[in-house]
Amino acid sequence: MAHYIAIVEDAGSDHAVGVWFPDLPGCFSAGDDLDEALRNAPEALELYLEDFIREGRPLPTARTLTELKKDPAVADDIKNYMVAVIEFPTRAHAAE
Repeated sequence: MAHYIAIVEDAGSDHAVGVWFPDLPGCFSAGDDLDEALRNAPEALELYLEDFIREGRPLPTARTLTELKKDPAVADDIKNYMVAVIEFPTRAHAAE
């Protein structure tokens, strides 16, 4: 299984909770609250990676949290927002 680090931005009750993946440019999700955003994140991940699997391309490398903290492009976001690990069960999709 592959695991990807997600940044979870909760801007308060008047805004959706956003989820985005630093290792997957353009892959994002949201929800009305934290629980919904985290429930939606695996589906966003699956939809994003669908083309990789269908075309037989390797999945993008998932960096560790330690590696992401060293990346200036995301280090501040990691300090300022929540982080979640979202699982992508590659074996379930390998047979498709």
